[in-house]
Amino acid sequence: MRNYDLEFLKHFSMVIGFLALVTLGLIVGAYFLHGSVPPEVDPRAAQRTEARIAPTGAVYAGATGAAAQAAAQAAALAAAASQVAYGGTTDGSVIYQNLCGACHTNGVGMAPMLTVAGMGARAAKGKETLYKHAIEGFTGPDGGIMPPKGGNPALTDEQIHATVDWMLDNVK
Repeated sequence: MRNYDLEFLKHFSMVIGFLALVTLGLIVGAYFLHGSVPPEVDPRAAQRTEARIAPTGAVYAGATGAAAQAAAQAAALAAAASQVAYGGTTDGSVIYQNLCGACHTNGVGMAPMLTVAGMGARAAKGKETLYKHAIEGFTGPDGGIMPPKGGNPALTDEQIHATVDWMLDNVK
């Protein structure tokens, strides 16, 4: 072999060796970087974790906090009372069609349907009991739920009475 060929092989092998060392250095560096970066967290797992570690109580702020809560509750009740639902109508059919029928037509939330079988046992308890349950809300022994005022706090007691009377008169 000629001298310049040996010189070329020497330089070429040095370049190849240097590139191999750089490649190995990059591989080792990537390995350590990969170990230091935290893995991406599944959003559903993060939500479950947040739900598990959420506080179960609230902070009591003394009389000031209680007064603020009472004032906020009184303001919410006043706002609800100032708005009369459905224009103040005492037509039970209008209120039933707009509010009550959503549950009592299909039995949603185990609500009694407007049939003799559905309303019969409840009607036997008397109108006063039905009025009370419709106004204050009720959770039945079968798990059925009646929210207070059907979920619309703007309804007046007279509107509730008119709607209960209409429902009892129209049992099929």
